[in-house]
Amino acid sequence: MAGSPDRIYADPSVERLFTGATVITFVRTVITLAIAVWAAYEGSLTLIVVGLVTYWVGDSIDGEWARWRDCETRMGAVVDMMCDRLSCGALYVGLVWLQPGGWISDEPMTWIGIPIGIYLFEFMVIDMYLSLAFLAWPIRSPNYFHVIDRRIYLWNWSRIGKAANSGAFAVILLVSGWVWLGTLIAIGLLVLKCVSLRWLLRLGLPVPTREVSPEGAPAA
Repeated sequence: MAGSPDRIYADPSVERLFTGATVITFVRTVITLAIAVWAAYEGSLTLIVVGLVTYWVGDSIDGEWARWRDCETRMGAVVDMMCDRLSCGALYVGLVWLQPGGWISDEPMTWIGIPIGIYLFEFMVIDMYLSLAFLAWPIRSPNYFHVIDRRIYLWNWSRIGKAANSGAFAVILLVSGWVWLGTLIAIGLLVLKCVSLRWLLRLGLPVPTREVSPEGAPAA
């Protein structure tokens, strides 16, 4: 069962780098980066959109595969986080390069780099720290952070939380072309992450127990 302790808590005996899920993660990342490079070469906004869709769909598939095939690992969760940010960074930087003034106006204050810069800081720095925090507890991934703190989990890693924190920003920015709206959303996400970080710091990150040998020296 998806919510059983055997699925929630990490098992050192099954930890490994290469699983079906991580293979999918590596493959979708390579494809996404290839599309990003192709988009830069062609100067194509359409290819940037294709790359974003590839990244989102691939990110969903590897997660679902890990759950379906019962191959969720802490290693896989970290690899997924790193690949997400590599893909996201490449595509959003490409978007800034191809559409520096946005869709509506070329005035400096509507420059699309403003919301994207805020979003990338939120996603690649603060959200990365929040996401890696699960390693301080014996759970398999942030998907099970509800056993540690339900409030932080709901805001960040529930299905609705994930959708709001990743896809909503790009979809609204691409569909509307309104840089001011993208900026408001990016700032809202940044505030959400900062509040979550405050909750996490109040919760505290447990430090692993240091084992000491009978002679008083650290155990090997």
